[in-house]
Amino acid sequence: MDILPHEKPIQEYIKTIEHLKKQSQDNSIFNGEIRKLEQKLDKLKQKVYSELTPWQRIMICRHPSRPHAVDFFKSMCENFTELAGDRNFRDDHALVGGLATIGGNKCVVIGQEKGNDTESRVYRNFGMLNPEGFRKSLRLMKLAEKFHLPVVSFLDTPGAYPGLGAEERGQGWAIAHNLREMSRIKTPIIVVVIGEGCSGGALGMGVGDTIGMLEHSYYSVISPEGCASILWKNPSKNIEAATSLKLNSENLLELKIIDAIINEPLGGAHHDPQQTFQNVKQFILDQCNVLRPIPLPLLIEQRYLKFRQMGQYIES
Repeated sequence: MDILPHEKPIQEYIKTIEHLKKQSQDNSIFNGEIRKLEQKLDKLKQKVYSELTPWQRIMICRHPSRPHAVDFFKSMCENFTELAGDRNFRDDHALVGGLATIGGNKCVVIGQEKGNDTESRVYRNFGMLNPEGFRKSLRLMKLAEKFHLPVVSFLDTPGAYPGLGAEERGQGWAIAHNLREMSRIKTPIIVVVIGEGCSGGALGMGVGDTIGMLEHSYYSVISPEGCASILWKNPSKNIEAATSLKLNSENLLELKIIDAIINEPLGGAHHDPQQTFQNVKQFILDQCNVLRPIPLPLLIEQRYLKFRQMGQYIES
């Protein structure tokens, strides 16, 4: 597993403990020392992970072993039937979606997928959707509306694909169209930010009745590197930008951009993916129970007001 810079002291303790355990396989002379080191390790973990900076949490969010949308589908869904294509241009492999059952609840799931190795990352375009990806997601949401199924949308993208071809095919229009249509789709929409939630690429699938966010995910109008390049003309100012953007889950909960923080295992989702899957699944099931009884006209009105009320300003 890749070790993040803030985890190096923890890793040194782990190596020392493993070495002593090997040495004491046939001799209990080191058992007392091992117990003391394990206690110190627990305290060190609590200290390190309770003092994480915004940038360190972004590094956790971008960890290569962090579970992605396909991992959530495989672990949370009793069954999943993938659907492909936007019925207009082609299938976008950065967007995975289809019919699923989660905890006995039939639904439509859509998720932005980054891939987990070089080959799959290229195939998935690193989770950056083209216009056909947004059209594909909307097609699936319209299908959910037709058959009265809730929609579960997983956000994990560094942004919409900025290539020439994407712009020629109407990238901005596709995102704007999704924003309008998602605001009035007549079925419950549950949004879960499982990793990076960057710019219009995330927002184009992020209009919902309730928005949950994994503890170490981030949700922002721009990446810290992009922000630093614009404000300071220096991408190396990314650490300052990460702090200024207020993009962590507790900031967004306070600003009422999201509705709930979903806990991650100590140190991040990659340390215990199964626990992460269980926490997200429980959030989805709870929200299904809350949203299902709400009459559709009221549901749409509440969704509209939710986004209208975002943002604060002061008049002089």
